[in-house]
Amino acid sequence: MTKYSNKKTLVDGIWFDSKKEAARYQDLKLLQAAKIIRNLMVQQVFELAPSIIIQGRKRPALRYKADFTYFDDRQGGVFVVEDVKGFRTEGYTIKRHLMKTEHDIEVLET
Repeated sequence: MTKYSNKKTLVDGIWFDSKKEAARYQDLKLLQAAKIIRNLMVQQVFELAPSIIIQGRKRPALRYKADFTYFDDRQGGVFVVEDVKGFRTEGYTIKRHLMKTEHDIEVLET
């Protein structure tokens, strides 16, 4: 169990943070097989801010790891970044804001 009472789940050799996320992966695989979406990727990382030095110490880059990315052909091939949410944490809300600011991408919450 994780700190939010989710149960890590293994599907196709990939560990998902929750059963809900694993189920969504299986749904997306079916959509891809039906040629409704394409280029499904799992846990793609986006850089939100570069690494910096603060008070003489190097701080790592700020990153956001999306649950899924794909192109949705129902919407003309639009690029979708999707995050499976039980509830929003403050950290996620900030990263969602930075995804829009830095990459002009609105995260789809499912």
